[in-house]
Amino acid sequence: MSIAGASVVSIHPYFKVQAGKLEEFKALLPQFVERTAKEEKCLYYDFSIREGEVVHCREAYEGAEGVLAHLENVGDLLGKALEISELLRLEFHGAASELEKLKEPMKEMGPEWFEFECGV
Repeated sequence: MSIAGASVVSIHPYFKVQAGKLEEFKALLPQFVERTAKEEKCLYYDFSIREGEVVHCREAYEGAEGVLAHLENVGDLLGKALEISELLRLEFHGAASELEKLKEPMKEMGPEWFEFECGV
């Protein structure tokens, strides 16, 4: 069985950085990457920036457990990031059974849920 359909959960947060705070936000990115690189269940993790104000993190983990471990690992950094940005949008993509495990712990963040249908 392919891991993609079975248990991968991807997260897609979009942060709108406050005016004049982009360099401060960007200084946090290597810290996020350094911590995440040590996570056993991380499949990929990277950042991109649109027009100098919106930062997107493209990330995926093996199952809901990988997601929860990641959020615990970077929680303090996420708090710092949210002091100088607004979370515009947050999406979770994955198998319904994995997403179900995240709905209660993530409800305060108000994410959108996308259930895996098919793919390679």
